[in-house]
Amino acid sequence: MKWEKKLNTTDETLAMEEDNAQWKRLSRHEAYDNPWITVHHDEVVNPNGGHGIYGNVHFKNLAIGIIPVDENGWTWLVGQHRYPLDYYSWEIPEGGGLLERDPLDSAKRELREEVGLNAEHWKKIIEFETSNSVTDERAIIYVAEGLSNVGQDLDETEKLDIMHLPLEDAIGMVDNGEITDSLSVVGLMWMARKYGKHGE
Repeated sequence: MKWEKKLNTTDETLAMEEDNAQWKRLSRHEAYDNPWITVHHDEVVNPNGGHGIYGNVHFKNLAIGIIPVDENGWTWLVGQHRYPLDYYSWEIPEGGGLLERDPLDSAKRELREEVGLNAEHWKKIIEFETSNSVTDERAIIYVAEGLSNVGQDLDETEKLDIMHLPLEDAIGMVDNGEITDSLSVVGLMWMARKYGKHGE
């Protein structure tokens, strides 16, 4: 899937980008690879001309997040233990989608697997880079409405808790630091900005 940068650029902005020196890769070594990520060790020249190294994590999946909203303005959060940081995390339903697959299909699968919901109406609300200093991972977040319950279908690695709550309360969990996952923060803050704190 080709990802196109969507910016409104002016002639002045383009001139600044052309004048700004770029990182230059001298060599690349594959340090680690598994079905989900590849870690590259690069020998580089930095924008000031100095030589050094750079570690880059390539993700083989797109990060997909979903904010399901029912007819009463309530949403669902998923709670699980996150291994890398060794803590329990409340998040919007989310997962990975193969780069060559339609991301909406991946979003539908994740919502069904994690929360047991199908949705009639889908809207893509935002696309972003999750941490562009160390990884090329990209993310897309959808809002899902017109919901029906079909039952969970969890992966064998997943042990999840489900919370059904007003969208306003989920946004409040970001405000008070209870939700810190990046996809969840971005998606819920988008909802707060776009529709107001009550999601109206």
